[in-house]
Amino acid sequence: MLSAKAKNITPYTAGEQPQDGVYIKLNTNENPYPPVPEIYQCLAGADFSNLRLYPDPNNVKLRQAIAQKEGVGVDNIFVGNSSDEVLALAFLTLFEKTKGALLFPDITYSFYKVWADLYDIPYKTLPLDDSYKIRVKDYLDKGSKCGIIFANPNAPTSILLERDAIESILKANKSIPVVVDEAYIEFAEKNASSVPLIKKYKNLIVVKTFSKSHSLAGARVGYAVGDKVAIDGLFRIKDCFNSYPLDRICADIATIAITASDYYNDITAKIISTRNKTADKLAKIGYTVLPSSANFLFVSHPKFSGTDIYNYLKKNKILVRVWDKPRLSEYARITIGTETDMNELCKRLEMFK
Repeated sequence: MLSAKAKNITPYTAGEQPQDGVYIKLNTNENPYPPVPEIYQCLAGADFSNLRLYPDPNNVKLRQAIAQKEGVGVDNIFVGNSSDEVLALAFLTLFEKTKGALLFPDITYSFYKVWADLYDIPYKTLPLDDSYKIRVKDYLDKGSKCGIIFANPNAPTSILLERDAIESILKANKSIPVVVDEAYIEFAEKNASSVPLIKKYKNLIVVKTFSKSHSLAGARVGYAVGDKVAIDGLFRIKDCFNSYPLDRICADIATIAITASDYYNDITAKIISTRNKTADKLAKIGYTVLPSSANFLFVSHPKFSGTDIYNYLKKNKILVRVWDKPRLSEYARITIGTETDMNELCKRLEMFK
């Protein structure tokens, strides 16, 4: 009854979402602070009778707001139901499997392999270096390939690849699409985004999300920034699946969020401050912490595996995330919560002997 694909594919595994509410939840990189208050006002005053009507299939109002923030034209913006959907559509839109393998790091967002398998796109993973950084030179060879994709900052390592390094990859690969997944870019240093490079490189597509820095993981809104040809292609593929991926309510609240820069700059700065304090505290009690440009930390301890850390914290009602894979099993990924959350985490880990 099932297709061979449905029987055999290994799907992406999402982080735990406990329903009892008794955990400090530091396992899925959600924002610990609420969205901008104007969203509550929008919802309170919404005309829900409009839900009988289909939403705008082109999401023009939201795309205009995103375009203004990103400093590009509205024709350079595509929106979808989460950055995961945008990325999934990008795989079909951009990567021509007859041209060679898709390249991405061996340690990165694990959904890339799932989509490649789902769409039968051949791929090659390139190992990170001993410091868990992307080795740029590996992406510069002239061999046949259908595209390149990586997260920046990378996940789950939290490490940022500088814009100059990304530009060198773009220069060496002008004939193929390069997708930079910037889910966590707002937590990196200022002006770290690759979006400004879009005006120079038609092969660059940058994907972003409202889930992390805009506190809207539950709303499922993401977008791509790129050359008009790539954006038009995304619309064509989108309309082969679902002409209306964003409902009216989510489009409205995302439009409010993208224009509320002062509010989100403040909570992002708070998360970065808490991240840096937590990294210092963990280092002092014996943990190795990779340099983070994201809203999470990737940590290890010489005495304990990642699973040891996970099990101990879960017993103490704190959730983090771990992977049972080579080069990852010694680490735990810890989302940055509130100051109170992180103080409790450090207190618990200090007692873990």
